[in-house]
Amino acid sequence: MRADRLLSLLLLLQNRGLCTAAELAAALEVSVRTVHRDVEALGAAGVPVLAERGRTGGYRLVDGYRTRLTGLTGDEAGALFLAGVPDAAKELGLGAVLATAQLKVQAALPAELADRTRQLQDRFHLDPASWFRDADPVPELARVAEAVWEQRVLRVHYRRWRGEVHRELRPLGLVLKSGIWYLVALPAPSSPTPPSPSPAPPSLRTYRVSRILSAEVAAEPFERPPDFDLAAHWASVTRELAGMLHQDTATVRVSPRALGLLPVQFGRSGADAARSAGPPDEEGWTVVELPVESTPVAVSDLLRLGPDAEVLAPPALRRAVADAVAALARRYAGTV
Repeated sequence: MRADRLLSLLLLLQNRGLCTAAELAAALEVSVRTVHRDVEALGAAGVPVLAERGRTGGYRLVDGYRTRLTGLTGDEAGALFLAGVPDAAKELGLGAVLATAQLKVQAALPAELADRTRQLQDRFHLDPASWFRDADPVPELARVAEAVWEQRVLRVHYRRWRGEVHRELRPLGLVLKSGIWYLVALPAPSSPTPPSPSPAPPSLRTYRVSRILSAEVAAEPFERPPDFDLAAHWASVTRELAGMLHQDTATVRVSPRALGLLPVQFGRSGADAARSAGPPDEEGWTVVELPVESTPVAVSDLLRLGPDAEVLAPPALRRAVADAVAALARRYAGTV
């Protein structure tokens, strides 16, 4: 581990130039004292590191010195696809590997291109997590990722809505969606069964990684379906889920305030409804057609708009919203 850290320290100095001990310690996630010891070790190995004193001082390499130890290992090359989501890389246990890979790439670039990459990092940042929601704890993510990468059967203790189960899975891929990790897997075959003339292929299933209570990577490997495409499968899953969720369409009369809230409260379907809204009436309210889920979920969602929305149709949803509002009125009666 120290050899890897010394290489990272050398590449940091080569890529960034003058750095304080505190800056190096933060980048390497070690103490300042460890940085001082590592700098001494680099000097003893013949690397020309200069220490500049004073408030604006720090460590830097002698002008013109460059290392050519920039070849990527297999793990580092594989980690580069996570370059835009460093937090995800850390959750997968690849944070240090990714950081070293990025340093090596920068060190191998011509000076003008290396400067360009640093400018991009300073100006653009990707944050895949949703607003106002803490990320799910995923203590088993690294183990699940190991099973995916090694193509080994994964034994999990999983918490479903209806209780806890134990499953043997053939893990095919991991997906990060709005800050939530999902595992796409096939159920592992159970005990041998007599051959069937036309056996039904096992169905792909999706598991939320945060609900995996424990996981064990088995010794036995499995054959990955040769025609499986993770990105294409996930696109199909999201389309299917959207079709299942939006079971009906509500006709809703909304105030200007609620019209502006539709994209926030309902996402893409709310934005589409707002764009296709009819002309405002004399009070400035407009009528929109809004895809909604089941009646209980739709009632909860629409009540978030408060008095700025009125459900016009379908009649069953209008009655359900009216019943919910009446129940609230009874609950709070006499408290004002």
